[in-house]
Amino acid sequence: MFKKVYTQQYPYDFYPTAPRYHGRHVLNRHPDGLEKCVGCELCAWACPADAIYVEGGDNTDTERYSPGERYGAIYQINYLRCIFCGLCIEACPTRSLTMSNEYELALDNRQELIYTKEQLMAPLLPGMEAPPHPMRLGDDEKDYYTIEVQAPMQQGEPQSTANVAGKPLTGHAIEVGRHGGRG
Repeated sequence: MFKKVYTQQYPYDFYPTAPRYHGRHVLNRHPDGLEKCVGCELCAWACPADAIYVEGGDNTDTERYSPGERYGAIYQINYLRCIFCGLCIEACPTRSLTMSNEYELALDNRQELIYTKEQLMAPLLPGMEAPPHPMRLGDDEKDYYTIEVQAPMQQGEPQSTANVAGKPLTGHAIEVGRHGGRG
């Protein structure tokens, strides 16, 4: 009560968020660039606010977007409805969906707050190839979900370089919960 009040000078000074802050969603990729999303729609079913829309598509031998049989052909998150609870993250069986520390989601146009798959996808890092392309990490989709293959994609790597407003991000993607007891 007797401390001097300090006012943060936002938007001129950006202050880091808490490490487990639930911000904007990110759709992750495998180390070869294929999408982790398999279009199962479990995130949409788990969302209490009905903010996620997923429509799965089938991979073919000529066009492969994910290592599984299916991929998320259409993926949208409506941030006008999203309550940032993280239940979609917990429901994702492939750890495709994570949340970044980005919190600047205020825009003038309501239509721009419906993020599409292209806006949600993690950027291609060096050594990744843009899908569609054949599987590069093994002959079977099970090869993509072993710990050895996932080692290059460690938690904490920056997921994107700029938000919608074009300002650089200081946050990193977080992984909420651990499935299967792996360490």
